[in-house]
Amino acid sequence: QVHLVESGGGSVQAGGSLRLSCVASVTTSSTYCMTWFRQTPGGEREGVGMYYRGGRTSYGDSVKGRFTVSKDNANDTLYLQMNELKPEDTAMYYCALSRSAGCLWAPFTREQYNFWGRGTQVTVSS
Repeated sequence: QVHLVESGGGSVQAGGSLRLSCVASVTTSSTYCMTWFRQTPGGEREGVGMYYRGGRTSYGDSVKGRFTVSKDNANDTLYLQMNELKPEDTAMYYCALSRSAGCLWAPFTREQYNFWGRGTQVTVSS
């Protein structure tokens, strides 16, 4: 069983920055994808940023140029640097891990992911 624990969420004003972390309970060097999703109450779970082993990344259209996903393999930690935050970025942010190579072709499809964290809340005020 894999446990993912997110942290770093909080409240920030528009234009500010936050850095989220996701620590995995297992070695992730052979993991295919680790990805950030987000979800608002009543909304769909939206893909934010994907990190594929070897360093390839992919981003959702609404965050391109503002968010950066990175990974520390030595510490099995995934990060999400969020800059130029907007009120519409307000959501619960989740970390997910995939052991399927298919995640490279469908990085933001929930069914590609085997394990999920419980989330960390990000609130951006105007």
